[in-house]
Amino acid sequence: MGRNRNHTHRSFRRAAHRLSHHRALCSAAEGADALFLLLAGDLLGGGAPATEVLDVAGADGVRRVVLLFSQINATRPDAPSYARLREFEEAVRSSGLDWTILRAGGFASNAHAWAESVRRQRTVVAPFGSVALPVVDPADIAEAAAMALRDEGHAGQTYELTGPTAITPRCQAAALGEKVRFVELTREQAREHMALFMPEPVIDGTLDILAEPRPEEQRVSPDIEKLLGRPANAFTDWAARNRPHLQVAVAATP
Repeated sequence: MGRNRNHTHRSFRRAAHRLSHHRALCSAAEGADALFLLLAGDLLGGGAPATEVLDVAGADGVRRVVLLFSQINATRPDAPSYARLREFEEAVRSSGLDWTILRAGGFASNAHAWAESVRRQRTVVAPFGSVALPVVDPADIAEAAAMALRDEGHAGQTYELTGPTAITPRCQAAALGEKVRFVELTREQAREHMALFMPEPVIDGTLDILAEPRPEEQRVSPDIEKLLGRPANAFTDWAARNRPHLQVAVAATP
């Protein structure tokens, strides 16, 4: 999201760009003064140095950056699987730009990974079915990020974003609103499944959190309510909005 500097009033446009090709970021950042960075996929396993990405953005006039990534930077600062997160956080903090950092817990939308098994077999498969974490609604993350991008007063701030209560995968499955069976995966089975969509260095660190979360990873943060002036959405709120997609998919199954 960028603000057009040629207008006296605020006008916004959105431009998405893959940071694996960071030098082409100039075209996406042209005319913008704010940049939202999300580290995911290939960028977690490698790619351009963080300082180069921020230098390119700064040279094109960006003055404010909002960085979203996992809370693991705070809870497990020495985890080798998330070295890229630490690299970007350090680069953002030392960039000379106004920065805001959003550290999120697990996304409620990760439950979309169950869609196919629900569709085909009315089954949810996940590891560590009785371990509860305060997963966060991506709609809350988006609202918090938009506020940090648009509004003054968030420079130099770090916010922890979680849901309002911890919930287990079994309870998440029950909240989908369909009669589905829960099947608990072993760690090795989960690792094999995650390798289909997650960079290899990140898998074990993620499984460590899912299996044995630290107290701070299970703690509910008040930051969403402080930022947005309302309670954070629960997983059941996310499920209610997304349930129709699963219900249609299940209904279409012979």
